[in-house]
Amino acid sequence: MSWMSRAECIITGHDQLTREEALAFLQEDETEILGQLNAAYQIRYYYYKNEVKLNSLINIKSGLCPENCGYCSQSKDSAAVIPKYKILSKEEIVEGAREADARGAGTYCIVASGRGPAKKELDVVMEAVKEIKATTGLKLCACLGLLETDQAEALHASGVDRYNHNINTSSRFHESVVTTHTFKNRTDTIHAVKQAGISPCSGIIAGMGETEEDIVDMLFSLRDIDADSVPINFLHAIDGTAFEGRDLLTPLRCLQIAALARFILPTKEIRIAGGREEKLRSLQPMALYAANSVFLGDYLTTKGQEWEKDIAFIKDAGFKVEASAYNRSAEMYS
Repeated sequence: MSWMSRAECIITGHDQLTREEALAFLQEDETEILGQLNAAYQIRYYYYKNEVKLNSLINIKSGLCPENCGYCSQSKDSAAVIPKYKILSKEEIVEGAREADARGAGTYCIVASGRGPAKKELDVVMEAVKEIKATTGLKLCACLGLLETDQAEALHASGVDRYNHNINTSSRFHESVVTTHTFKNRTDTIHAVKQAGISPCSGIIAGMGETEEDIVDMLFSLRDIDADSVPINFLHAIDGTAFEGRDLLTPLRCLQIAALARFILPTKEIRIAGGREEKLRSLQPMALYAANSVFLGDYLTTKGQEWEKDIAFIKDAGFKVEASAYNRSAEMYS
């Protein structure tokens, strides 16, 4: 298979990658991965040049979750030692946005644990969103769990631009990850936010024990959903979670998955997200040849690397921060 030729066909719009080709992509020998990544870069460059979008998140409610997701330290079944607190105040959420803005992030993600938001929690988020919109140039993303249509409409009216709800895995493997909600519950939430006029963000977690067929299925599910933004997470097997000790990914495999995502989702924002520091290690900059977006700073209950190091590896690899993500801090990244 000539992946460069396939990339050229995708760029010109002649066809899309088939499931059979996607599976063959994952079954290539490791010696072919750099060639695959180079082919993925041709697609990435066509749509995004060498620009990188910056994202920052805040965990506004930690732990206290009734769901049993095997990967998550905030799960009701998790014994992980993490901070546990109820929803932050509006002022704390706004202050986090100002810090993200000062660092040059383009998107600020407001994340809360739980099955879905209570009315009081939704009200706090919406009030914070209104103030952030009035005082910064940030794009706002919310990630609050399962949503009903009226909740999605209220978030949209308050100024939320994007809503994240990851499918995480394939429909076939879903019950091996979580049993307190269904795969359809997740896709229904994505459809609800789309209907409300909010840009959908949905991604995956690789390395939970899924098969190559599952990886292909989850990426094709995201193509069918038409998610605008796709975080590619790599399992960080936190002590105390059901998936403690799982270590199924190599840095090269992570690069291959990111490259496949670019082939299947050529026009989408693809973000290397949770677990990238641990799983990609010294190869983090290479992931940018497929992905065009990164998170700055910490995640929900795990530490990321210093944001200055993120900016450095972006520049060292020959990429630059997207101009629209500079806000008031353009001089910091020139």
